[in-house]
Amino acid sequence: MVIDHDDANDLTQDTFIKVYKALDNFRADSQLFTWIYRIATNECLNFLNKKRKRFMLPIYDVEAELASKIDTSSQFTGDEIQLKLQKAILTLPQKQRLVFNMKYYDDIKYEDMAVVLETSVGALKASYHHAVKKIEEYINKESQ
Repeated sequence: MVIDHDDANDLTQDTFIKVYKALDNFRADSQLFTWIYRIATNECLNFLNKKRKRFMLPIYDVEAELASKIDTSSQFTGDEIQLKLQKAILTLPQKQRLVFNMKYYDDIKYEDMAVVLETSVGALKASYHHAVKKIEEYINKESQ
């Protein structure tokens, strides 16, 4: 979600600190994985929103900054199609990007995503479908 590995490491640490501090409040209404994933998702979204507000940038400028990190970072060592995929993901609206990442990279079931994101399975399937179409269009456009 945040592209930069240093930011991701910081957010992972923040997530597990929050999990540790709130573990007594875990009610087991959902799986522990789902609860932790929700905390991590909220940490990422809050981070991106703070970054946008801090620099008073529209969200697309933050995404452009993240896309430039893909080109300049030595930590992105994938082939050309992997780099295009990462850039295509950044063009998605925030919810579609989140749903795509959860399904494509983490292989989370729609039912678990529905709990994490507090939305319906049907809405998640539609978001994923739209995200895939937009990514295909982006990659095809970039390949021409």
